[in-house]
Amino acid sequence: MSENDVEHSQRIHVVRDGPRQSPPLLLIHGSGASGASWSPVVPALAGHHHVIRVDLPGCGQSPPSPPYDVPAQASRVAAVLDDLGRGPVTVVGHSSGGYVATALAEQRPDLVRSVALISCGPHPGALLSQPLILRILLGPPFGPLIWPKRSDAVIRKGIGATAARPVDVPDDVVADLKHISYDTFRTILRRNTEYIAERGVPDRLAALTVPVLAVFGSADPRWDPSSVRRYELVPDARIELLSGVGHLPMFEAPEALSELLLSWTSRERTVDTPPLVPDP
Repeated sequence: MSENDVEHSQRIHVVRDGPRQSPPLLLIHGSGASGASWSPVVPALAGHHHVIRVDLPGCGQSPPSPPYDVPAQASRVAAVLDDLGRGPVTVVGHSSGGYVATALAEQRPDLVRSVALISCGPHPGALLSQPLILRILLGPPFGPLIWPKRSDAVIRKGIGATAARPVDVPDDVVADLKHISYDTFRTILRRNTEYIAERGVPDRLAALTVPVLAVFGSADPRWDPSSVRRYELVPDARIELLSGVGHLPMFEAPEALSELLLSWTSRERTVDTPPLVPDP
């Protein structure tokens, strides 16, 4: 198998980068996005890991496949890992991808070594008033009319509205966002809200024994940046705040995010390494 492969498993689009013998690192995108959203950090991560990116059902290159509730999404990702014969993995989730990562750890602790959450809103009360362009695109009466006619420029403007600094959005990210339908996107958003309304992410993770890294941008316009402190509920959680960064650290600060993730996974390898026993 080559060092970069595109395949399908469980009707889910999968891209794998980096040496197959390296520790596996699973990347899960946020609502409506795709695995392409991780592109800016993949080169650095793939130098140390077998990086696995998935397009969740209905997103990117994966065909629509309801239901879209978070536990069902996690179950499909678990099936992909079983098919690939990979696990346990470090799973990294951006935004609502962190909910799928959390549900995966809840359902299949045997598959999850640790969880890293990037810009992952901990509970519904932490959600801020959304940028105007997102309210127009996602809500009635204009959303259903505008959505099918979105231009590349409008999609880029919508993505950029969640950042705190100018970002260069790759063409494949824009193309993937065109694939998701309005109804599917709205359904995914509702199901995500239901998941954290039922029980917040920190409370869910605190009930597990999995190590947790929580990263937020200090200028996130979608989720209250101070809400990252809710992850202090998780025993020994590591919390990081990226100064001047918004909701999209992979686009706004790819080097800093890559360093944080590699530092996190390096810690795991150190913890997992048994102590040296001197020869008798």
